[in-house]
Amino acid sequence: MIEETKTIAESKNFIVLDRYESEWGAAAGYQSEADLENELIRDLTAQGYEFLPTPTTPQDLLANVRAQVAEHVAKLKADKGITPGLAVVLVGEDPASKVYVKNKHASTIEVGMASFEHRLSAETGEAELLALIDSLNADPKVHGILVQLPLPSHLNSELVINRIDPAKDVDGFHISNVGLLGTGQKSMVPCTPLGCLMMLRDHHGSLAGLNAVVVGRSNIVGKPMAQLLLGDSCTVTIAHSRTKDLAAVCRGADILVAAVGRPEMLTGDFVKPGATVIDVGINRIERDGKAKLVGDVHYESAAAVAGAITPVPGGVGPMTIACLLANTLTACCRANGLPEPKGLTA
Repeated sequence: MIEETKTIAESKNFIVLDRYESEWGAAAGYQSEADLENELIRDLTAQGYEFLPTPTTPQDLLANVRAQVAEHVAKLKADKGITPGLAVVLVGEDPASKVYVKNKHASTIEVGMASFEHRLSAETGEAELLALIDSLNADPKVHGILVQLPLPSHLNSELVINRIDPAKDVDGFHISNVGLLGTGQKSMVPCTPLGCLMMLRDHHGSLAGLNAVVVGRSNIVGKPMAQLLLGDSCTVTIAHSRTKDLAAVCRGADILVAAVGRPEMLTGDFVKPGATVIDVGINRIERDGKAKLVGDVHYESAAAVAGAITPVPGGVGPMTIACLLANTLTACCRANGLPEPKGLTA
């Protein structure tokens, strides 16, 4: 409302007044964004959907992902008579690999999926291993196939991985899935980068416009991680052992992902204040005469600077297994022409 104003200047395109006072309020029927969101939640809940509150910690997120997978599996069983199945192939007696396979088997059973373990001797020949993969490709009960790496030195890992049906390649390592991910198409997404992306989305909400630095350029983590961040509209830099002034590059990151495979290589000096640090590395070292697991980031110094940081162990690792289960569920839905579960893939 304008009262007793005096015109100071006037032209064809504008008028300058000595005073302008306005009275305004929300229009009739106005709803804030929060009100609209709450109303939508009430409507969907009334229709039978379950409301899962936004996780607040990495542990909450992990539990939420596993709960969503278990819920979808139970629904597939009840409504369609379909049980998602994951086959894991272990060749040899590598101690770490045996532990990983045991954990994957237990997690698969826990969410109600079928688990098919195939343990082969270290002397297994290429023809025998490829024949097993062919049989798993053809088995309708198997929706996901994982060959535990590393393989014994006499076996060609690339040949073996690319023998897996891309639709069942729940590790996302098949060259077809690599190409699909790189061109922004629907693919099976590698589990560790997918888990990292879920954690970042959970923490930040939108990642659009954030500067992300990925330290490490491996085909398993570094490259797919960069592709996923780019897909979420981050500005992405891939750094590596030849990067000049690595610390300065890292300090420009809002999101810093360490996947370089060197114990505690990145210290607090590499971290921008308030940045989010995802430590993918897991390295066994000796300290004070005792074995210890540490990441690629020096946790204490980085945590003093970062806004958020994942611990090692207990950070990225559990999310990797959760995403393996999510990928198996996604592969099962795609194989049966069913809608994919929301929020469980990129």
